[in-house]
Amino acid sequence: MPAAAPATAARAAAAEVQIDIRNVGKVYDSKTTHQAVIALDGVSLRIKKGEFISLLGPSGCGKSTLLSIIAGFQSASSGQILQNGRPISKPDASRTVVFQDYALFGWMTVQQNVEFGLKAKGMPKAQRAEIARALIKTVHLSGFEDKYPHQMSGGMKQRAAIARALAPDPDILLMDEPFGALDAQTRVLLQEEIARISTEAGKTVIFVTHGIDEAVFLADRVVVMSPRPGRVRDEVLVPLPRPRTAEMRSDPWFVSTVKDLWETLKPEWQKGD
Repeated sequence: MPAAAPATAARAAAAEVQIDIRNVGKVYDSKTTHQAVIALDGVSLRIKKGEFISLLGPSGCGKSTLLSIIAGFQSASSGQILQNGRPISKPDASRTVVFQDYALFGWMTVQQNVEFGLKAKGMPKAQRAEIARALIKTVHLSGFEDKYPHQMSGGMKQRAAIARALAPDPDILLMDEPFGALDAQTRVLLQEEIARISTEAGKTVIFVTHGIDEAVFLADRVVVMSPRPGRVRDEVLVPLPRPRTAEMRSDPWFVSTVKDLWETLKPEWQKGD
């Protein structure tokens, strides 16, 4: 009987891993040079249920490509990605995406946008309306249910996009530089909001960014990617407690880590890759 204990422990440890990225590569054919472009090369990463991961790196390092493969929008050229032990081959309601450009339907109100995925699944009107109202309240948009996207600021649009992504109750929230187009003040406020929401909802979050401060503030673990071809260059565990607060940005560990990452990545940013 004692010999079975390690196997049991191994199964328990494996069960904690929600996303298992195994030696993933992605190669594109360049339309201009007609040569192969290696976007990702041998990327491996294991992400636990409820973990907040920031993918940090310069433009062109493949972090958005990796997110797209996790979402099921693209396929890997080599390797594979497993979700709960099963290969990801197509988009799935258990994984939703928040994009930088909001991707809201301009002809729909906030309420209708948030309800959209639930309506497509055939959920009764009263039930989906209740879920949408609760999520609209969660992202602090109560009172704006009947507004259209063109009537709202960028920050409000992104709040609505987050509510819509949460509506199907996904296991995994994928965020592709969602605050990149916002002004600095709104960006900081929404960083605090998504940190709060992800903690309260217990979601696994994979967050793509090239902002060092943002990556460290939000994540349990910062995964640093190299310039093309994208590889996992380093990982930084973030020991800051949750909920995250604005005051943590002045924590000595936070300040030191942001500085160290900047010194590491600065030469790559200066190349303008």
